[in-house]
Amino acid sequence: MAEIRFYGGEEIPLELHKVRIVQKLDLVPVERRAEAMAEAGFNTFLLKNKDIYLDMLTDSGVNAMSDRQLAAMMVADDSYAGSATFTRLTEKLTELFGTEYFLPAHQGRAAENIIAMTFVKKGSIIPMNYHFTTTKAHITRLGGYVEELVADEGVKIESDCPFKGNFDLEKLEKLLKEKHDRIPLMRIEAGTNLIGGQPLSLENIEKACDIAHSYGVLTVLDASLLQDNLYFIKTREKAAQNLSLREITRRISSKMDIIYFSGRKLGFARGGGISIHDKALYLKMRELVPMFEGFLTYGGMSVREMEAMTVGLEESMDIDVISQGPLFIKYMTDELIKRGVPVVTPPGGLGCHLDATRFIPHVRQEEYPAGSLAAAVYIAGGIRGMERGTISEQREEDGSEHLAAVELLRLALPRRVFTLSQVKYAVDRISWLYDNRNLIGGLKFIEEPSSLRFFFGRLEPVSPWPEALVKAFRKEFGESL
Repeated sequence: MAEIRFYGGEEIPLELHKVRIVQKLDLVPVERRAEAMAEAGFNTFLLKNKDIYLDMLTDSGVNAMSDRQLAAMMVADDSYAGSATFTRLTEKLTELFGTEYFLPAHQGRAAENIIAMTFVKKGSIIPMNYHFTTTKAHITRLGGYVEELVADEGVKIESDCPFKGNFDLEKLEKLLKEKHDRIPLMRIEAGTNLIGGQPLSLENIEKACDIAHSYGVLTVLDASLLQDNLYFIKTREKAAQNLSLREITRRISSKMDIIYFSGRKLGFARGGGISIHDKALYLKMRELVPMFEGFLTYGGMSVREMEAMTVGLEESMDIDVISQGPLFIKYMTDELIKRGVPVVTPPGGLGCHLDATRFIPHVRQEEYPAGSLAAAVYIAGGIRGMERGTISEQREEDGSEHLAAVELLRLALPRRVFTLSQVKYAVDRISWLYDNRNLIGGLKFIEEPSSLRFFFGRLEPVSPWPEALVKAFRKEFGESL
């Protein structure tokens, strides 16, 4: 990846693509945004797309496809069994990961379900650097427990540590030494979603896997965010700077027994699957695919998406492709820092992460500051983000609230989707909101599911703060949207 310097001294990311298809967006008035937020139960997941200007909820399934991916979709083989499309996808995964076997699934959480049902039983302990919401739900549903072993730097909001997703290797060794008989597998998340998309180093991945294997424990990689992690290893880890992305990928995958991924993130297409080195492990999971997903050569995926995924996986080995997300995230993060807005540092993958704890310190954690901030950012700018805090946790068995280690608002930047002016608009509205942060109040549940409540739970404000926010917006911006 060549460094590009601007004559005028500006430090801005340069798009390494051109826009050939566009989709019209609408920016509705602030009054309508407040109404829409109320209709959605102050849960950004329940907003309707017609009311959203910048959808920064996720990068899952919403990344822009390349022209090569779209072209590949036209040559898909839609045979129910024995599809050539499946063969091409499997061969690409073999080329990149060195795995011999592949089980397709309709998306990443379906792959998680298959792995959990195969290996997790009541009393199982699953160590990981950090949990993801659906991963934890699958494990706890089956009576297992998650043990988070991320290094202490991982949950520090501000840090200069380049790999905040690393395992604490001493804690890992201690846990395995004491309880390895209850540990069927260790899960590694490449790019820790819930703590700011923070990566692991190649060195840490290899050492963690060596420790696990020394106790006879399987190693499982969630490679959904592998693209970002590859970029950070290549650019931040001195020992890896002379390695190609393919070499780094092979180094990582050679340490894994099982690799699963959401193709909605890795590969820029809708689907997912499980890649496996060992035939015995493949056979152990195989029967669950036709039972829950589809036949073994499509697994619930459209063959057109599978063709696009094959091309997207190849494009993931291009530094000019995978750099676009991290570079735009860094720009947005740096611009917010200049304006005093509290964010997670260093910038990670996935998106820019606002620290709700410092943004609105007057909102107690029991009143869900990250959820409140998500609602406020939408009202202020029509920008939909995702709460990554206590709402994304689930209550303890005794009904008490499990307070999250961090309270973050994630503003995802899907690859090749937003322009620089749109990112600047988001920075502007968030900066105004920060200057008016005293107006933001808390939330409380009025409909609370027992698990994955962040998807479809409904809340309401504990005070009429949304109305006060609308009034302040109109005073500041007049008739402007």
